Amino acid sequence: MENTKDFKSGFVAIVGKPNVGKSTLLNKILKEKVAIVSPKPQTTRNKILGILNEPNSQIIFIDTPGMHKSQNKLDEYMQKSINSVYEDVDVVVLVIDGLKIIDDSTINFIKSFEKLNKKTILVVNKIDESNFNKMYPKIAKLNEISYLQTILPISAKTGQNVDVLIDEIKKLLTDNVKYFDDDLYTTQSERFIAGEIVREKALWLLQDEIPHGIATQIVEWKESENKVVISCDIIIEKKSHKQIIIGKDGEMLKNIGTKARIEMEKMLNKKVFLNLFVKVKEDWRNNSQFVDDFGYNSKDV
Repeated sequence: MENTKDFKSGFVAIVGKPNVGKSTLLNKILKEKVAIVSPKPQTTRNKILGILNEPNSQIIFIDTPGMHKSQNKLDEYMQKSINSVYEDVDVVVLVIDGLKIIDDSTINFIKSFEKLNKKTILVVNKIDESNFNKMYPKIAKLNEISYLQTILPISAKTGQNVDVLIDEIKKLLTDNVKYFDDDLYTTQSERFIAGEIVREKALWLLQDEIPHGIATQIVEWKESENKVVISCDIIIEKKSHKQIIIGKDGEMLKNIGTKARIEMEKMLNKKVFLNLFVKVKEDWRNNSQFVDDFGYNSKDV
C-alpha cells in the first residue's frame, strides 16, 4: 500500500433492494463490465469489487446482492455477504428506485441504515425513465431523513449525474493510501466474470421461463496466445428445466453461447471457443456444498 500526499481513497458499499440498478451503476462508474445485469431480482450474488482510479483518488466499490428475506442456503450466503461489507467501508451509497412510490416503509428502510453510523449518500435512480420535476416531490419528502449526507437523483443507465455522485463520494473520503495498482479495475478473475456472463445471457434470454435457480461453473479454461477454450456448466434445479434451456434443436443453448462468446472475446481480446453443458443439481440452492462449489463460499464472508 502506497501513501500519497494530496490523494484520497476509501471503500464504498453500493446497497439497496433488488432491481434498483446497483450493478448498472457500478459498471457505469468504472466504464467496464464487472457485474452482470438482468431484469430478474437478486442477479448479483457475490460481493463485486470494482476500483475507480483517477489521478488524485482511488475509490474501491463493493456492489452487494439485493437485500431480501432469506429463503434458502444461497440467500443466507447473500445476506452474510451484505452484512460483512458494512464493517470495513467508509461510505454507503444507498440506491432506491425513483419510479416507485416513496411511502412510510421506504422511509423506514432508508432510516434503518442510520444505525450503521456510516457516511451515507442516498441515490434516487432511474431519472431517465421519469424527469426531475416528477421526482422532486419524492426527493423533497426524503429531506426529513437528517443523517444522509446528500440525496442525488441519477440515471445509472445513461450516466446522468454519475460524475456528480463520484465528486460527492470523494468529499467523504479520508484515507490517502493507494490500495491497488492503477491498472486494476476489479479483483474478480476473468474466469469468474466469464461464468457470470453466461449466467447473464441465460437470464436475459429465458426471462420468465426459468426461475432464478441458475448457476454457472467454469470447468475448463485453456488459454494460449491467441485463443481461449472454455467449458462452462449451466446448473439448474429441476430436470424439467433442461429442455427449456437447450431449446428446440439446441437453439436456445446455442443463442446463449453465441451472445456470451461475443462478450467474452471483447473482455479477453482473444478468440473464444465456448462449450456449454446443462447439468441438473436438484434444489442446489438449499445444499450448502453446492452453494460453496458454485462460488458462493460462506468462508469468504
